[in-house]
Amino acid sequence: MIDARNLTKRFVRHEAVQDVTFSVARGEVVGFLGPNGAGKTTTLRMLTGYLPPTSGSARVAGHDIFRDSLAARRRIGYMPENVPLYGEMRVREYLRFRAQLKGLGNTDARRRVGEVIDTCGLEDVPRKMIKTLSKGYRQRVGLADALVHDPDLLILDEPTNGLDPNQIRQIRQLIRHLGQAHTVFISTHILPEVEMICNRVIIIDDGKIRAADTPANLIGQMRSAGRIQVEIQSDAEVVGTAIGRLEGVKKVTPEALDQAWTRYLVWVDSGTDAREAIAQLAAQYGWPLRSLFRHEATLEDVFVELTRRD
Repeated sequence: MIDARNLTKRFVRHEAVQDVTFSVARGEVVGFLGPNGAGKTTTLRMLTGYLPPTSGSARVAGHDIFRDSLAARRRIGYMPENVPLYGEMRVREYLRFRAQLKGLGNTDARRRVGEVIDTCGLEDVPRKMIKTLSKGYRQRVGLADALVHDPDLLILDEPTNGLDPNQIRQIRQLIRHLGQAHTVFISTHILPEVEMICNRVIIIDDGKIRAADTPANLIGQMRSAGRIQVEIQSDAEVVGTAIGRLEGVKKVTPEALDQAWTRYLVWVDSGTDAREAIAQLAAQYGWPLRSLFRHEATLEDVFVELTRRD
């Protein structure tokens, strides 16, 4: 559905996107992640035809987004981070206007507006002025706008931006539902959302692709997956040295909790679990042990691992 090859975008003093190559298959729900300024929005704007690339190419549903821009854009439903809505228009009126702009005739526009109102949960507000709607409902109107011409591909830029937890949950459920009938390419900072709804993740940082795989595979490959946390009451230097000598242990970082207890973060080799050895060590030396557990990595850990600056 998306085939981007060596996309690059240079501004006067800044190269926002550098030689980016990736693909998204039909029917996938793919998360596009990166810190602020990583090049996410610039990439999305190039894919949707709002920005020309400095070099490289991209195709959507087989159409070159620059040489065959109109055909490509007909296959895309784009929801930008800040949805530009006409506050003085009513919801149904606005959606019908947008449908006609996208080439639908009166009959098809009327039918599709009714369908997206149902799909996006706007049944209670079709006659309300957009300016009177809550942030959550305005996001739903933006999604309905992106869907009204029944595109093959949905590109969503921070669709849960500014929403409260309940609204985020509602939008997440809606996107999961949309993924059953559309290819979805979603940029977001809400990483637990990505783990729950995305088949695959692409991480971009400093304009370059850092990783592209399923969330489970990315989590399994990272070094933080081999992190153990233990709290022991004893001399921190002695404990840290002893644990550091265990087989498979790469690094031990102590953190004083109070005058008696110290928390140790223990990094171990991939596939190694040193918990039993640490427990035996504590029993051998008579160290009081309050907690011992293996850290279960998340997509957030992967994100930090790949994009941190230290």
